Amino acid sequence: MGDYALEDQIGYVLRKAHQRATAVFLARFGEPELTPTQWAALVKLSDTGGASQNQLGRMTAMDPATIQGVVRRLEERHLIERASDPEDRRRSMLKLTPPGEALVGRLRGDAHAVSRAILEPLSGEERQTLLRLLGAIS
Repeated sequence: MGDYALEDQIGYVLRKAHQRATAVFLARFGEPELTPTQWAALVKLSDTGGASQNQLGRMTAMDPATIQGVVRRLEERHLIERASDPEDRRRSMLKLTPPGEALVGRLRGDAHAVSRAILEPLSGEERQTLLRLLGAIS
């Protein structure tokens, strides 16, 4: 039926790599309620000191529906909170709560270990090439 093999398609390979990355993340972090997208939001809020939901979605490459769900779940867990933007009262800013700051501080080292574990099968040069090529298509 032609020469199309699903296993050779970029979408399939990326999906399998993403599944492996998620499994490594969940195993290393040991936080069953913390997803990679939630972690990305927490880290960006930690790095920036706060952001609007729209800004946070752009910084973490999440569409509006996804970031809305992520923010809602993090608020429910009291890891982030909303505050009025002092420059524009119509907009609210998201920031980490003290428990959110503690969680990011505790897990930041594990995040480095997750990346190392995901890339472990590759040589140093292959790692750099993979990250460069994925950056080019993303």
